[in-house]
Amino acid sequence: MSIRNRLSSRIFFRFLVWWIFFSWFPGLISSAEVRLDSIEIFNKHEWILNPTVYFACKGENMTILPDVTKKDVVYSFKGEESWQPLTELKSKKCKRCGFYEKDTFKSDDVFNEWEFCASDFNASGKYVLFKEKELNVTFDCQDCKSLPAGATGTGVETGNDGNKMHVAIIVLIVLAVLTVTIIAMVMAYKYWQKKKRQQDQARFLKLFEEGDDLEDELELSNSI
Repeated sequence: MSIRNRLSSRIFFRFLVWWIFFSWFPGLISSAEVRLDSIEIFNKHEWILNPTVYFACKGENMTILPDVTKKDVVYSFKGEESWQPLTELKSKKCKRCGFYEKDTFKSDDVFNEWEFCASDFNASGKYVLFKEKELNVTFDCQDCKSLPAGATGTGVETGNDGNKMHVAIIVLIVLAVLTVTIIAMVMAYKYWQKKKRQQDQARFLKLFEEGDDLEDELELSNSI
């Protein structure tokens, strides 16, 4: 096998292993987008004007919700609005976020502030935030459950011991399957190398034998 073919085979093999690894563990390299599914506000702090409600996390830009203008009305969204997604969550990292209402004369009013974590979301990718006399919100994050901290939530509060045990079992199974897959790929790659080497040797021997036959023919013709 030539040096160029051997180098190309190694690069391809390493690329394939990393692709499988990150396909099994997308949360290790990516963040998860959080979208607003629905919201209902029970109170407004501006007495005359329609409220201007917005969502913001510490250190990030605010996201104004232009459709939310009345209280006691459930506003549902498709997740495709121009202001979506609301934010992104990363594994094992919570954010300080909140819903607010702009105030004309003083500091903005607060509907609710809380630590927003990927582990808040349940297995179906939903999280419900409720605060009495203020608001009721449903978030959607389908990728949060693939993050290391994202599959332990209950959807309303953080997870319990049973969910943690379930996640641990799943992780162990995934690791076992991934290990077996990598071992099988290594064995297949070595078998392919062996077959390739045998084919190269057979080709070389064939060329050598053809060279001997040609040399014999030349000696025979010279003797005649």
